[in-house]
Amino acid sequence: MKWKNALHDYQLFLKIERGLSKNTIDNYKRDLEKLILFLKHNNISSTPITIDKDNLQDFLYEIAKEVNPRSQARIISGLRSFFEYLVFEDYRNTNPTILIESPKIGRKLPDTLSEKDINSLISSIDLSHPQGERNRTIIETLYSCGLRVSELINLKISDLFFDEGFIKVVGKGNKERFVPIHNTAKKYITFYITKLRTQVAPKKGFEDTLFLNRRGNALTRQMIFTIIRQLAEKINLDKKISPHTLRHSFATHLIKNGADLRAIQQMLGHESITTTEVYVHLDNSYLKEVLETYHPRK
Repeated sequence: MKWKNALHDYQLFLKIERGLSKNTIDNYKRDLEKLILFLKHNNISSTPITIDKDNLQDFLYEIAKEVNPRSQARIISGLRSFFEYLVFEDYRNTNPTILIESPKIGRKLPDTLSEKDINSLISSIDLSHPQGERNRTIIETLYSCGLRVSELINLKISDLFFDEGFIKVVGKGNKERFVPIHNTAKKYITFYITKLRTQVAPKKGFEDTLFLNRRGNALTRQMIFTIIRQLAEKINLDKKISPHTLRHSFATHLIKNGADLRAIQQMLGHESITTTEVYVHLDNSYLKEVLETYHPRK
């Protein structure tokens, strides 16, 4: 089996069998391509079937010079998944990564913004600009619903169930969930659809897409990143932020104000409650409040 064929088949497996997003699949692909390039540069003739732990360990030693422990751990996880696939398909009998240890990494807490920061971001938007109202609606929607950027750019007008107070979101692995939407975001979306979006002629295939660029196409991930980065620079925000920062802020502010962790898990679309629990650790004042409120020793 050649690497090219194995990589192609593995990508199909990730897409069809595991239902992963294109971005996730591309990340797996890039890490495997690094391994293939390493083997080529070092004249190592190992195939996906014959490669062993020593070859992989040499590759990881080389990678460790370039990337941090967290990235190393991600690469090891990706390699492990690839060889599990080969074992599953009976191409190999064993997984050569099974005895390779990932570097020890601390739990990284996500960056968040204060409510004041978010208000400043929104207030800095130039509403006289042709895309100003649209951009305000985008920020409000990200923060109101805790969406991933991919969920935002793929949001459809037919996914809006405002009478019921929900929007339908297609998350990771094409899994659908209903997320409640705040009245503020609902107001801005309604205004955008009725007053602004009607002035743009949607290109074929994007008639139902909620947020459009001025040419009638769907917005890209990079465009959303750019909008948020420029707003952060405009208010001299002393931290690097992304659309995901608004998602983190959404969850953290709900936790801080006493929201139930299970409810937040459902809204964010996390499969495991453990993933959601990270937000509890962002605010020590919340933990102190819980102790003082519920401990029997008042």
